[in-house]
Amino acid sequence: MKQQPTTGSDTPPDAWWAVVAVMFGIFLLVTAEQLPIGLLSQVAGSLEVTPGMAGLMVTVPGVVAAFSAPLLPVAVGRLDRRVMLTLLMLLMVAASVLSAFAESFGLLLAARAVVGVSIGGFWAIAGGIAPRLVASEQVPRAMTIIFGGVAAASVLGVPLGTLLGEFSHWRVAFVALGGLSLLTAAALWRWLPRLTPREPVRLAVLGQQLTNRGVRVAVITTGLVVVGHFAAYTFISPVLQNISGVSLSHIGSLLLLYGAAGIIGNVAAGLFAGRHPYTAVLVIPCVLLAVVGSFPLLGVAPVSGVVLLMLWGGVFGSVSVSIQTWILRTAPNTEAATALMAFVFNLSIGIGSMLGGRLVDGAGLSGALWASSALFLGGALLVLSTPSRLVTHAR
Repeated sequence: MKQQPTTGSDTPPDAWWAVVAVMFGIFLLVTAEQLPIGLLSQVAGSLEVTPGMAGLMVTVPGVVAAFSAPLLPVAVGRLDRRVMLTLLMLLMVAASVLSAFAESFGLLLAARAVVGVSIGGFWAIAGGIAPRLVASEQVPRAMTIIFGGVAAASVLGVPLGTLLGEFSHWRVAFVALGGLSLLTAAALWRWLPRLTPREPVRLAVLGQQLTNRGVRVAVITTGLVVVGHFAAYTFISPVLQNISGVSLSHIGSLLLLYGAAGIIGNVAAGLFAGRHPYTAVLVIPCVLLAVVGSFPLLGVAPVSGVVLLMLWGGVFGSVSVSIQTWILRTAPNTEAATALMAFVFNLSIGIGSMLGGRLVDGAGLSGALWASSALFLGGALLVLSTPSRLVTHAR
């Protein structure tokens, strides 16, 4: 199979199927990473651990994914990225099966570590793959589709996994995840073209990305926003139950609405960020600050809690495509910068969920929400201190 062209006005239909297959890969990986959020109470009860300890199911794959993102592309060198992405999805199949049959919390965390390897390596390659699959003028559309997998995981993957766990057992949700991962691996092998790396990623090249101010601001902002988000969102189930008075039986349905808002946010950001990447990134921490910071004060009833949750989902759904657009505008080496971004994003997920667990167990749910707000404030101030011409006048 030949490499698809990246210039010109015509993109072969197979290339769009490849884009969709990558999107499904992202969808399943993000679902796998965040599925324990919806199943937190069930797993904690089943394996007899505290909610804060159960949050390690998000922390462990996040940390492992963080280090897999930069190290796997370095380790595999010039390996065809089509082969690499397919193998990583097959690894997800194995991790899902291990998760489903884990008889202790320790074994479950080991399986979650394997999930982290798949997430980090896949994201590092898939995040910047659009320019290699479609014509240059269609890259924003392809990126919107690929990163739509992140929002779709919230609107379909995590909520449906949560509902499946509620109606059957949390182990069944992991079995279903493994089956879908196997189908996606087959689709990736069928539709992706050969994707030999144009330049092998080296550790020195990864470090050099931080000498570019645009990449540096994107990386730090991502870290602040993602740590802040997951310090609070990992515990959204107890937040909705204890602050907003929502019944546990309604959590899965509300996460569906949250994800729907995320898809809307992703599509809107895909249309907007291509023309105004600076504004798109600036809006994210500003709105999250207002929404999450006001949750303990305004989200004290079911209706107001749901409204704030929808706003939260819409804004966070725009993060991936907005930040990646910024990276494509400013990074001297797109694959290296994307691997670095995947490192920061996933490490921030792990740090955020761990920090949130400590805060929830020590300072309560409101304390976790306010601590998250402080991080969003830091992200907003960083972007505001950055000249907009750094992004708008970039290549």
